[in-house]
Amino acid sequence: MPALEQPTRVLVVDDDPAMGDTLADGLREHGYEVVLPESGAAAMAALEGDDVDVLVTDLRMPDVDGLELVARSRKLAPERPVIVMTAYGAIDSAVESIRLGAYQYLTKPFKLDQLALFIERALDERKVRREAAALRTTLRGTWSPQGVVGRSRAMRGVLDVIARVASTDVPVLLLGETGTGKGMIAKLLHSESARASRAFVAVNCAALPDTLLESELFGHVRGAFTGATADSVGLFAEANGGTIFLDEIGDLPLALQAKLLHVLESRSVRPVGSTRERPVDVRILSATNRNLRERVKAGTFREDLLYRLEVVPLRLPSLRERRDDLPTLIPHFLEAARLRYPTSPVQRIGKEALTRMLDYDWPGNVRELRYVVERLVVLGRGPEVGADELPAALGEPAPADEFVFGRSVVPMRELQRRYVAWALEQCGGHRGKTAEKLDIDPKTLSKWIEARPESETG
Repeated sequence: MPALEQPTRVLVVDDDPAMGDTLADGLREHGYEVVLPESGAAAMAALEGDDVDVLVTDLRMPDVDGLELVARSRKLAPERPVIVMTAYGAIDSAVESIRLGAYQYLTKPFKLDQLALFIERALDERKVRREAAALRTTLRGTWSPQGVVGRSRAMRGVLDVIARVASTDVPVLLLGETGTGKGMIAKLLHSESARASRAFVAVNCAALPDTLLESELFGHVRGAFTGATADSVGLFAEANGGTIFLDEIGDLPLALQAKLLHVLESRSVRPVGSTRERPVDVRILSATNRNLRERVKAGTFREDLLYRLEVVPLRLPSLRERRDDLPTLIPHFLEAARLRYPTSPVQRIGKEALTRMLDYDWPGNVRELRYVVERLVVLGRGPEVGADELPAALGEPAPADEFVFGRSVVPMRELQRRYVAWALEQCGGHRGKTAEKLDIDPKTLSKWIEARPESETG
């Protein structure tokens, strides 16, 4: 026999006993169970339990502050609906209660049916939020986020972190080489969060002149500088309630780093030329292809800001680190390009061309791969792409006994690591023989072999 559904319990707090009794009787007629505490302290104690579903409270009371009750309820049970009652002359306090998280306020006198309707709506919205959260949790086991292709070990690690932090508000610092998809992952984090229905604002910190960046981020008032003919709220205010993505954060000037740190700590912005601060509620996502710890040592990036931004650092692997995904990525981009250019005759990539694409290092990462496939579809002359149609950068495959420098300039340490790996392969994996050939001792050889690429040390 199924368990009977428990009635919704409403905690009614009002210093006027007659008003409290009237509300209690009316809500009971609507099917609610009502709790009427005898004092403010009893009301606070009642909030501690998990059996109060809704709080209905007056704001102006002699023995307890209604705003304190609102704040306490939100802290103990953020999803619990709170409805406040106030006299006509206390509208400012009612508005403040909404800022603290109250669902709605009613100005006395009001009809009981109106209160019951607000309670019903608040409970319905809470139910929808809970069901959506439960659905997201259920789907995570088989999560396949739109736009993210690849199930290599490297990408599974990235997706696992995303699944765990997307629904939170913690700052995430996306690290990785140019073209690894940091912007796409930022959008994914936003779309999988509770802020998905609000704005996602992306800012390239390296693309805007230093003189304009502050006003673009934080806004300005009319007359703040030459050309400021009207007020501007700024990108942080535009992202209020949503997410702001600060791309190329490593290029942010030091002066603005201090102001950004203030925004993170105070959750407010001050427009250029203004003496007043505006509260903002935004989630901060940032990205860089630079080694920020090296920049901290060099004095060009604030260490305290780095700690704030990298609560969750997430490094995106280069394409050469996730080669297992190439057989999936190539047909994915091919199909996307064919849909974009339906008149193209291209249907597939030939075996030799595909082999060269699989062997290529892709220094431009996923972005370069996507553009190369799109080019093949646009310029293709027949149903199958031949090796002669590939960009010159992909070139002829190197002879097996020739050391490959690669097709992009790399740091000497990385070049050294590649050369040692090649030499070890030529010597059949024998370290002693390889060290002898290179005229170095075995310890130095081991050190060179185990050296991590510079891109992984940040």
